Amino acid sequence: MTVTSTDRLTTDEILRLNREYTFFSWSAQAKINPIVIDRAEGIHFWDPDGKRYIDFNSQLMSVNIGHGDKRVADAIAEQAHKLAFAAPQFATEVRGRLGQLLAEVTPGDLNRFFFTLVGAEANENALRMARIVTGRQKVMAYHRSYHGATAGSISVTGDPRRWANEPGVPGVIRVLDPWRWARGEPEPVDEHLAYIEEVMQYEGPHTIAAFIMETVTGTNGILIPPDGYLEGIRDLCTRHGIIMICDEVMAGFGRTGRWFAVDHWNVVPDLLTMAKGLTSSYLPLGAVAMSPKVAEFFNDRVYFGGLTYSSHPISCAAAIAAVNVLRDDDLVGNAGRLDPIMKELLHGLQERHPSVGTVRSIGLFGVFELIRSRVTMEPIAPFNGSSPEMAALDAKLREDGLYTMFHWNQVFTNPPLCITEAQLREGFAIIDRALEATDAAIA
Repeated sequence: MTVTSTDRLTTDEILRLNREYTFFSWSAQAKINPIVIDRAEGIHFWDPDGKRYIDFNSQLMSVNIGHGDKRVADAIAEQAHKLAFAAPQFATEVRGRLGQLLAEVTPGDLNRFFFTLVGAEANENALRMARIVTGRQKVMAYHRSYHGATAGSISVTGDPRRWANEPGVPGVIRVLDPWRWARGEPEPVDEHLAYIEEVMQYEGPHTIAAFIMETVTGTNGILIPPDGYLEGIRDLCTRHGIIMICDEVMAGFGRTGRWFAVDHWNVVPDLLTMAKGLTSSYLPLGAVAMSPKVAEFFNDRVYFGGLTYSSHPISCAAAIAAVNVLRDDDLVGNAGRLDPIMKELLHGLQERHPSVGTVRSIGLFGVFELIRSRVTMEPIAPFNGSSPEMAALDAKLREDGLYTMFHWNQVFTNPPLCITEAQLREGFAIIDRALEATDAAIA
């Protein structure tokens, strides 16, 4: 069959072409079963047959303003007609205006921005900056973390996605994050900070360039730091001359109910990385926000970094429009107002379903863990694996018109920030019914 771009394809034809001619990331190609998306608006998307799904994960925790906002689409079209591309050594109006706009919402004195294409590239450049500024090479990172799939960012990633890419970039020091606290197990903040400093002492603080962390850990479980923890890390980094890098690729731009997750604890890192919600994923764009100390270091020194599409004009235009939608529609405030509703709904699942173990959320950034026993808390799927029960739950949610992300035994609840309370409750009602598939597995 000859196919042109104007043909109207069926769902099966789209799926066949995708399988036959394209390659899916993070997947065994013969085992994938993707949903076919035809169009999207607000919190919903539709397949070519007209079936509607609630997008309960904002695709990859990234379509923060919701799908199909014409204000962003119009800004993209307008910029494309005016100036579709300029090499990164050129100055453009849209690049300058985006920097000025971001300086109004980023924490503290983070008011200089290096624009990249994606979040992994932002993290890659943040690591490079830290090593150049400090003259050191080692980087501290958490075991339960994900920072991207480029060479440097996957090396500082902690979770199993790094295994196939090892040995990777040398000099990574991996430490435990305070995840036990997030799961309700007692772990005094002072004791954990003492452990972090002890590792620093063993490694030699003078050899450590940076400590990179997701402010709120994303795909490894929505791990929310306890009060006092980030403040303590900030103090340790300051005392030992270590660059503090906060990866807010996922947690930034309103996801937690504040512009950036660090704002909950009034902490200002030396470098803050962002992407995803920066354009609400309407176009690729990432950025490194830097403190004056880091920015001024390069006043008289060349920064050896950048790619062809750095500061791409159309992506910058999309970012300006997306950030303005977040402000104009008070979507950051909406995530904050829905925070207690999300908590109520997650705890409701925990109370009604014996297969729901721990639950966590901040703003519209939520997760629940599925277990086989309330006594042993055995996960319903193993570490770095899945199970028939998780597959059955996924199938039931799809059947009932809800898409979300699974990671091992975890189910995420991360809808677009434009969601209403009624729509949030509708999504949880679908999950509530589907959990019969996992309740049946309880010992």
